[in-house]
Amino acid sequence: MDHLPEQSRPGYHWPIFDRILCGTMTDRERLGLPDRFVDPRFAETFPAVLNQLRGIGVTALAIMCEDPGQSLTDRFAAGQMLALLGDPRINTLDPTVIALPGGPVEIGLDPGDLERVMRSLSGLGLDRSWIAKECPRHAVELRSYAIGKYPVTNQEYRDFLLATGHSCIPDSWHFRRFPRERSNHPVYTVSPTDADAYAAWLARTTGRRFRLPTEAEWEFAAAGFEGLEFPWGQTFEPDRANTAETGLFQSSPVGIFVAGNSPFGVTDMAGNVEEYVSGLYSAYPGGAWVSDHLVEINGAYRVARGGGFARFRDLARTRRRHGGNPRSATYTMGFRLAEDIG
Repeated sequence: MDHLPEQSRPGYHWPIFDRILCGTMTDRERLGLPDRFVDPRFAETFPAVLNQLRGIGVTALAIMCEDPGQSLTDRFAAGQMLALLGDPRINTLDPTVIALPGGPVEIGLDPGDLERVMRSLSGLGLDRSWIAKECPRHAVELRSYAIGKYPVTNQEYRDFLLATGHSCIPDSWHFRRFPRERSNHPVYTVSPTDADAYAAWLARTTGRRFRLPTEAEWEFAAAGFEGLEFPWGQTFEPDRANTAETGLFQSSPVGIFVAGNSPFGVTDMAGNVEEYVSGLYSAYPGGAWVSDHLVEINGAYRVARGGGFARFRDLARTRRRHGGNPRSATYTMGFRLAEDIG
């Protein structure tokens, strides 16, 4: 990656907001997008790259998807071809999980770091209270567990729907049709209840103890023992995660942002789609309750973690606590699995 300022790199998206983002703004305004059509990143080069990959087998394409020596364009194209051909990395009844150790961990934000974080995210239209939800930093005892290497994909969710007759089809499946071209992208526009139902079905079907991760489990898997600000380190870099800054404005095949993997090798924890965890929002021990727009809209709401392709870099932080907003299409809510292994 070059070291030009992000705003200077072609295809990147770095708007600066001079006020707090609010409910009276349109989704276009919240994303800082122009009022005319603009091609997304890779639009001009993508067809040529796809043509170069014709005839490559699925195993080689799967390796290419997570090869840090390949360009992001090539990894994206390889993943898109696998969406249509069938992605060997995706196995609904035996998802790839990464085992993590139990023991004491610390999560959350030290109150003394709150102003530093706000300064680092200036220009994003953030309300201070949204970050204050992360305070204080505190200890949590974890049992050994495993977490999905990838978020749950459209293909896996399709298998669940066909097996169970579950009636809630993702809104992102236009006209209720399975998006074959996004089969290996994370499923999104699902509810917390849908995510819980998927995990319960997979647990029943496989005899394994699948569920959604807790907040502490999710944060530890993303931040590692060092408690990193982002899964890869302390500074945001747009080609390490599929957020609005990256300029794709669509979901991407799982695992292609390899430089953004967590210290444990867990993928897509900073971008692609936002991920529900198992708990409802509550103040951390010793912290203050924050009654923000999510409380006003939802009342009690399920916490989500991780950034999304239609949200900015503040959500890519490992400590960020947020949730769904049914009034906005920029909230791309998906999930990943955890598994009890102890």
